[in-house]
Amino acid sequence: MTRLSCAREKEVEELVNRGQWPQACAEELRAHVEGCRACSDLALVAQAFQAAHASAIATPTLPSAGALWWRAQLRRRNAAIERIGRPILGAQIFAFAMVLLAAAGALAGQMRRGFDLRAWIEALPRALHLEALWPTSLSAFDGSFWYLVPVLATLALVGGVVVYFASEKQ
Repeated sequence: MTRLSCAREKEVEELVNRGQWPQACAEELRAHVEGCRACSDLALVAQAFQAAHASAIATPTLPSAGALWWRAQLRRRNAAIERIGRPILGAQIFAFAMVLLAAAGALAGQMRRGFDLRAWIEALPRALHLEALWPTSLSAFDGSFWYLVPVLATLALVGGVVVYFASEKQ
């Protein structure tokens, strides 16, 4: 196979490499390239390589393989935690419903007997025998202290539920 060469190949190659082909070249050189097979092939191939190079540069670079592996492991771990969390959430909802049902049943039972909240709260420490756990100075308080306990328990419960649902959406 014989290689065709032309004296003007170098000139065409420089114009193509600078990105000035065919806009910034002389009309006479354009006419030469149309007639010369070696120069037209050179211009065509060089432009194809430049276009391929430009598209290769334009594509985004991928992160390292280690970072991709780490992200895949993290996604897999998060998916497993989410799968495990679904039954736990169901169990929590079921437990909460059972507590509400038991509280409603206890309240209904107390309402049938003539519910006296103050007497019930004052009798609660004696019924649970909590005085054995208290220091002697605490026994000097009257029953009004026990109004504070259900209020604080209700606030803690409502606060916990609010925090749970707020963190669930994030």
